[in-house]
Amino acid sequence: MRDVSTQLLVGGRIYAPDATAMAVTDGVIVWIGQDSVGRALHPDAEVIELHGAFVAPAFVDAHVHATSAGLLLTGLDLTRTTSIAEILQLVRDAEGPMVWGHGWDETRWQENRPPTRAEIDDAAQGKTVYLSRIDVHSALVSSNLITDDARTADGFSDDGPLSRAAHHVVRRVARDAITSEQRQAAQLTFLRHAASMGIASVHECAGPDISGEDDLRELLQHTEGPEVVAYWGSHEKPSVEVRGLAGDHFVDGALGSRTAALTEPYADASTSGALYLTGQQIADHLIKCTEEGIQAGFHVIGDAGMAAVIEGFEIAEKALGTPELASARHRLEHVEMVSSEQAQKLAGWGVIASVQPLFDAEWGGPAGMYVQRLGAERGVGLNPYSRLAAAGVVLAFGSDTPVTAIDPWAAVRAAVHHKTDGHGISPRAAFTAHTRGGWRAAGVDDGLTGTLQPGAPATYAVWETGDLVVAASDSRVQRWSTDPRSGVPGLPDLTGPAPVCVRTVLNGRTIHERK
Repeated sequence: MRDVSTQLLVGGRIYAPDATAMAVTDGVIVWIGQDSVGRALHPDAEVIELHGAFVAPAFVDAHVHATSAGLLLTGLDLTRTTSIAEILQLVRDAEGPMVWGHGWDETRWQENRPPTRAEIDDAAQGKTVYLSRIDVHSALVSSNLITDDARTADGFSDDGPLSRAAHHVVRRVARDAITSEQRQAAQLTFLRHAASMGIASVHECAGPDISGEDDLRELLQHTEGPEVVAYWGSHEKPSVEVRGLAGDHFVDGALGSRTAALTEPYADASTSGALYLTGQQIADHLIKCTEEGIQAGFHVIGDAGMAAVIEGFEIAEKALGTPELASARHRLEHVEMVSSEQAQKLAGWGVIASVQPLFDAEWGGPAGMYVQRLGAERGVGLNPYSRLAAAGVVLAFGSDTPVTAIDPWAAVRAAVHHKTDGHGISPRAAFTAHTRGGWRAAGVDDGLTGTLQPGAPATYAVWETGDLVVAASDSRVQRWSTDPRSGVPGLPDLTGPAPVCVRTVLNGRTIHERK
């Protein structure tokens, strides 16, 4: 009699020592090994032929904004615009009355400036327009979206993009113009897309200035797609249950919008950015969350922002003691500018760094946006993953979508092939950061979740790949079917075509299957 509760995957390459087959019962991995043994041990199981496909732990995206990412997938995508004329034509052609777009980046344009408000108004032809910059820390808006509160807020500009508090004001107005049905449709589009990329869990970084409680509540009601782990970027708890008061709790802004807080001014403007929280405010939040047994966390990018975070942790350490503070496993988002000494301190406090390797792929290197904003010396020192890893900081990879695309294999590749020599990490470390690291960032550190071994949740993805490669001990890349040091199949060739996701499974339940 067939055992319908057990599935036996055979004929593949399992990301486990010397394995070609895997058995799953009631959502839990119960056995891993060779095909012939698996068939003998589980003669009545449902057999799933893998046809040589690669089976690995499913990815976790440790930083997403689901509704905004869904609106990008269904709405006005500005991420590849190349000129002011192109973005204005897209606005002109868009259907109204509300035009929500995202992704412009003036550093990629010949004009090297964003459109003026007059140009936006002319193209809008009466429509209401909200166009967030690629980093979502500033936006181009039509005049009819600007309120009196926005005009008097910090970051207001008579003719240019709005940033800081002024941006938060107009974003809330634009957000309120989107119906609940539109939000939920965007969320579902995002969740389905994430599952199709081999992602089984996402960390939603919500907050009062980002999405709102209604948005988060609706997102958590979806039963389709990846598991959603909710964070709220504020010192006050929302009415929705969340994993922690973390995520985009802003210490500072972003480099592209020149709002990341720097110790020295930007190279291309007479500003040092914006510091939204002091060291004492950071400490107060850490102490409160630690005592309540929940994760705290902050968005931090600039070196002045990181200095404030270090000060806050030092104050909290004196109040709580190191063991209690470290046991809470607080997290930081982005961590783009961090010294070796700061990395050592963060590791000692048990901090988890939620980072986005595609930031370096998009804006790193000698000709990238970082160098434009910071100059040649500072601009190539960002996102030092090897420094964090060497200090013992746990890394969790994400996309910050819609800031960068949901593409886990591209993120792994970017972390390995960092644009600054010495800042990258090994393929295995990068893959771990995008799988098990994401679960650890959410407080799940049982030694099983995010791995493929008996007793672990059956949360995995099946991939069609080309040849497998691993890094040999002498750092050269060689081609073979397994890593000779461990017997574990190597990762797909990070220089070749991206693997194609065939199936994504969460706790034994299929959440994506390629048709």
